[in-house]
Amino acid sequence: MPRVLIIEDDAETRDALAVFLQLEGYDVSCACNGRSGLAEARERHPDVILLDLMMPVMDGWGFRAEQKRDASIASIPVVVVSALAERRDIDASAFVPKPCDLDVVLGAVERHRVH
Repeated sequence: MPRVLIIEDDAETRDALAVFLQLEGYDVSCACNGRSGLAEARERHPDVILLDLMMPVMDGWGFRAEQKRDASIASIPVVVVSALAERRDIDASAFVPKPCDLDVVLGAVERHRVH
């Protein structure tokens, strides 16, 4: 079963994405900030990460910088899901604007996850 890690501080958004992806057959884990997202990524090695940018403790940019420095998780594709829309100042496989269309999220996950 493909694994998705959702790193999102808004509980409603995080839960909605998690339920939707679980119903689509994904094994989903969640984190509420970049720091806990790093720990979760290192433990579970997901096939793709959905990443918010604006979060407390460690934001998406901080997460991505740390992820790229850690060889064990550096190659995991990241799909940014953010109200900031498409940002060129963060290296990501795809960008999905908030409020997000769940079918667009699913398409991005399917296109960019490690197979």
